[in-house]
Amino acid sequence: MPKFYSLFSSSKGNASFVGSASGGILIDAGVSCRRLMRALDAREIPVDAIQGILITHAHTDHISGLAVFLKKYPIPVYAAADTLKLLLDGGMILESHVRISLSPGRPVHIGDIQVTAFHTMHDIAGSCNYRLTMSDGQSCAVCTDLGCVTQEVLDAVCEADLVLLEANYDPAMLRLGNYPVSLQNRIRGAYGHLSNTDSGALAIKLVESGSTRLILGHLSQNNNTPVLAERTVLEMLEKNEMRQGRDFLLQTASPEGLEQAVIF
Repeated sequence: MPKFYSLFSSSKGNASFVGSASGGILIDAGVSCRRLMRALDAREIPVDAIQGILITHAHTDHISGLAVFLKKYPIPVYAAADTLKLLLDGGMILESHVRISLSPGRPVHIGDIQVTAFHTMHDIAGSCNYRLTMSDGQSCAVCTDLGCVTQEVLDAVCEADLVLLEANYDPAMLRLGNYPVSLQNRIRGAYGHLSNTDSGALAIKLVESGSTRLILGHLSQNNNTPVLAERTVLEMLEKNEMRQGRDFLLQTASPEGLEQAVIF
């Protein structure tokens, strides 16, 4: 059975693994190599199970551990062309390193997993997320750093069995916090992040499409809490007569991810 492992998930560091101890894909490497290896070891995932590394975009919280990790384990890196250029220019990957450019909407295979990138409106060149389809037809999607929910995003993630769904900030916490107005506007703008209510609206569409496992992730540690995020999304789903345990299963990832893998 395919499994989704949320290893780290917050505005300070992100990484996930999809697959099993016999083979799979690492998505992002936004924490130190040491922390990443500890997280993999704790979940009994050997590093040689990683058949490829998908990078969503070149912000620090998604790539900070990549350079050191690749020096030890030269695993092929997959990303949009603009992201690969940023990684090269920033010294995160070497010119000699195996890297594969992905185009939104054009699937590729990494081992037995089909990967399809889709463009996201985040404020950096090459930003995209991924839908992964297993050999048995089950699928999952990483859906964070969205800025806003476009039709391309909806088309890409609807009907996925499992979705890691961004719930970055609570609007009141962001407004009343100590972030400058310019940063607040960037976060809640069309090229920033999804609020808890934005996440709830997307969750409704996902459950309507047949998604059954939702993991709220990429929560801001300054402008959100797991309790607020989960309560907001659950209330919105329940108002639409969708019930936890009947129509869907909802979890919220901590900054250290989820302790247990989620089967989908």
